[in-house]
Amino acid sequence: MRFPYRLPGALAATAVMALLYPVMPATAAPGGGSPCTAATGPYQRQLEKHLGLAADGRQSEADCRALRAFQTKHGLPRQDGFADLATYRTSVAVEATPAPNAAGRCPIRSHRVTCIDMDRQLLWVQTDKKVDFGPVPVRTGRDAQETRPGWHEIYWRNRDHVSTIYDNAPMPYAQFFDGGQALHGRPGDLYDGGGSAGCVNLALDDAATLWDLLAVDDSIYVWGTKPGTAD
Repeated sequence: MRFPYRLPGALAATAVMALLYPVMPATAAPGGGSPCTAATGPYQRQLEKHLGLAADGRQSEADCRALRAFQTKHGLPRQDGFADLATYRTSVAVEATPAPNAAGRCPIRSHRVTCIDMDRQLLWVQTDKKVDFGPVPVRTGRDAQETRPGWHEIYWRNRDHVSTIYDNAPMPYAQFFDGGQALHGRPGDLYDGGGSAGCVNLALDDAATLWDLLAVDDSIYVWGTKPGTAD
């Protein structure tokens, strides 16, 4: 190895070492990224269990990083590692995805049925035993305004509907199935307020996909009880 001009001894030795052993870029620490400092959330233990962490109900930085990665993967509005309701409801949908009707609560028919499980706050669409859409998280009716259980049919649809009862509240992709109750998207936080006024609320993207899939006279089956409401 020859240099184009002579360097002092120490500098020459340093140059040789640099050529023989180039400096490698620093690697990120395990679980890299910015520090994760979110506090313990109300669904901490449930989400720790879902993610295969020690289910002690207490936030650690490792828990926080795992939660943050889950939130980011699923495109959730909150991506800071806090164990909130939206993150928990998404984990329920993920767990149900392989077989949402494993318990057989939604009747199997040869025609398309939209299944609404109020116990787990999930919606999916099935034809016979094939799942056409979902499961996805939903928000059903609060106390005294519960979503009505049983069989229904979509009788009217309005892509850009605005409520005539609740202060012109937007109800995009509205598909009405029983009186004033409808499947529809909810702009903003799906879980703000604790429950709907009887409608089945979905994230906007899910409501748009469901709009493209369903039609007037399609069947809907609702069962169960929304957590936090009276039996």
